[in-house]
Formats: sequence, C-alpha cells, structure tokens
Amino acid sequence: MTEEMQILVERIDELESRLAFQEDTISGLNDVITRQDADIRTLLAHMRELGEKYRTIAFEVQGGAKQLDEKPPHY
Repeated sequence: MTEEMQILVERIDELESRLAFQEDTISGLNDVITRQDADIRTLLAHMRELGEKYRTIAFEVQGGAKQLDEKPPHY
C-alpha cells in the first residue's frame, strides 16, 4: 500500500470508531429518555390521583360545603 492509501485507511478506521461510539452514546441516551418519560407519566398520574384525594378530603373537611376558592353565585 502506498502511504496515501495507508493514511486514508487510518482515517476511515478512526471515523468508523467514532461512529460506533456515537451510535452507542445515542442508544444509551435514548434508553435514559425512555425511562424518564415513563417516570414522568407515572408521576403525573400520581399527582392527578393526589389532587383528587385532596379535593375529596377538603370537601369532607368543609362538611360537604362548597370549596373556599369557588366564587359566590352573584359574580
């Protein structure tokens, strides 16, 4: 092989190595994002559930009366 050919082969090998590393990194990041998305969805569901429980408890504590933050009917 000529010297130029050897340099080109080395450059191609380096590029292939970098590409493989980048693909691995992207795959890892995708896995993290997928897990975070699932966690966020779970947390949002829990927040909604807690909100409903809070509203129910607040309603019961007030003796079944309307919530304090509701506007009176004349508004």
